[in-house]
Amino acid sequence: MVVKFDGVIKKYGNETALNQTTFHFEKGKVYGLLGPNGSGKSTTLKMIAGLVLPNKGNVTLNGKTVTRKMASEVAYLTELDMFYEAFTVEQMIRFYASQFPDFDSDRAKDLISFMELDQSKKIKHLSKGNRGRLKLVLALSRNTEVLLLDEPFSGLDPMVRDTIVKGLLSYIDFGNQTVIIATHEIDEIEAILDEAFIISNGQILGHCIVEELRETDGLSVLQWLKKSTKSEREMK
Repeated sequence: MVVKFDGVIKKYGNETALNQTTFHFEKGKVYGLLGPNGSGKSTTLKMIAGLVLPNKGNVTLNGKTVTRKMASEVAYLTELDMFYEAFTVEQMIRFYASQFPDFDSDRAKDLISFMELDQSKKIKHLSKGNRGRLKLVLALSRNTEVLLLDEPFSGLDPMVRDTIVKGLLSYIDFGNQTVIIATHEIDEIEAILDEAFIISNGQILGHCIVEELRETDGLSVLQWLKKSTKSEREMK
């Protein structure tokens, strides 16, 4: 077990983002954290990264309580752009290499080529698609045990999404890295998922092992998601 949430409550003012949440992520698996915007997905990832702390309950990584010092163990791709606009792509790569001892510059060069990014181009001149590619380059170039991807396909066209999925398949360390992808867009990532959680209103609504779901129930992850959320609505 790598990451564990135990009775976690997180509030922002009067709004409850996570409500008595208990679940865990194991080493070497790719997880989908599925749900609509505002369901608690981003808060979950921020807690694993140590950027947000719970009001109650515990979040642990390898048995240690998560703190803001966990940056060395977790690579986090945020939905927001966190770039220095005046930097070139190459300068941004060098900056990350200076900040994270686990950053693999050779892998970053391979990824830049794979993503077809111009190293000399300033970030402020990159298209939204290429900014998305660059974010993935920076995240995948780190040698961390946990990789967090928050809405990696948000607002990107199908060609860019396809490139990002191929990048994940080529550069994730399957079997060693724990990868958690928070998204409300499932089609692109279903093929690489081992397990999936549905999160709704700050609570875990469902959990599945993807291969068993297909073989036993004959359902895709998207079909399972629709079925589970429909059941929740009917119970209210």
